Amino acid sequence: MGHLEDFRMFSPRPETPEPESRQGRRNGASGVQLLDDDGGISQQLELCLKHIFAKYCTPPPPPPTPTNKRIELLIPPEGAYLSPQGLDAWARDTNGAPFDDATKEELTEFLDVTDEGCLTLKGFMQVYQLQTEADEEETWRDLSAHGFDRTLRLVATRREEMDWESTISFETF
Repeated sequence: MGHLEDFRMFSPRPETPEPESRQGRRNGASGVQLLDDDGGISQQLELCLKHIFAKYCTPPPPPPTPTNKRIELLIPPEGAYLSPQGLDAWARDTNGAPFDDATKEELTEFLDVTDEGCLTLKGFMQVYQLQTEADEEETWRDLSAHGFDRTLRLVATRREEMDWESTISFETF
């Protein structure tokens, strides 16, 4: 038993109960993975992130048309981006506060942005790909803040003032 503890102390992530697992691929029981086998964003996560991005982007997406007690995921229009106000609103809704100036500078320096420095959908996906590789639970918290459950279904939230439950079928997108 002492040898196992010694091994864990020299593990790249000694604080993690399963040091051999890789971030973004821990949710084996439900079959929902945030990252694909190549470390990219999974198709299911991409649909969720597009919906979140679309809530804050410029230009806004066309309004959804809920039918049959189902919530339609928003799809951002081609060329959409997060304006400074959209970026602040997304950060506030996700983390409780807008990003500081240093974080905003990092985003514009290292991620995909428009010529005016506004975060694109590609840059938004880069944020979550990097975050999920580093800290999968942080991504799950963000998804939850925007109404997604652990199976990546958008569920009714008080914020969206919906009084019915929904399920999302990923095959329809």
